[in-house]
Amino acid sequence: MLVLGIDPGSTVTGYGVVTSSRGRYHFVDAGVIKTNSKTPMGERLLAIHDGLVEVLQRHQPEQVAIEQIFSHRSSESALRLGQARGVALLASARCGHEATPYNPMVIKQTVGAHGKADKDAVARMVRVLLGVDLDLPADATDALAIAITHCAHSRMRKVAS
Repeated sequence: MLVLGIDPGSTVTGYGVVTSSRGRYHFVDAGVIKTNSKTPMGERLLAIHDGLVEVLQRHQPEQVAIEQIFSHRSSESALRLGQARGVALLASARCGHEATPYNPMVIKQTVGAHGKADKDAVARMVRVLLGVDLDLPADATDALAIAITHCAHSRMRKVAS
């Protein structure tokens, strides 16, 4: 199974692509779509959309997973994140995918970090699970963790049925 994970953000949106076979995960690609916080929000959202559509078209994933919104310190930052997440959902839908949402705590627990783990702990576990030593931005590593989580939960759903 080829899965694209998306970690939405208004200035940095991470993406990670993994394959899963027989319970093992393999790295395919990861990166970030960066925008400038001084650029008008509409232009930033367009850049996120276009960047994700390009990734979706390049990799042709079978499934897409995305991080759910969690509480933020301010309503303004939650709104910006919600806008970026909405654009990511739109890009996925344009390419024929309904993105499956995952709670940040579930993602951390699935990759083997504890539910309140920091980004460094998640990155270490992602490197172990993929068997690679990658030096990636935290948003890309988080997106890989989201993709791994989707693979693991999809496999569990198959076993349960």
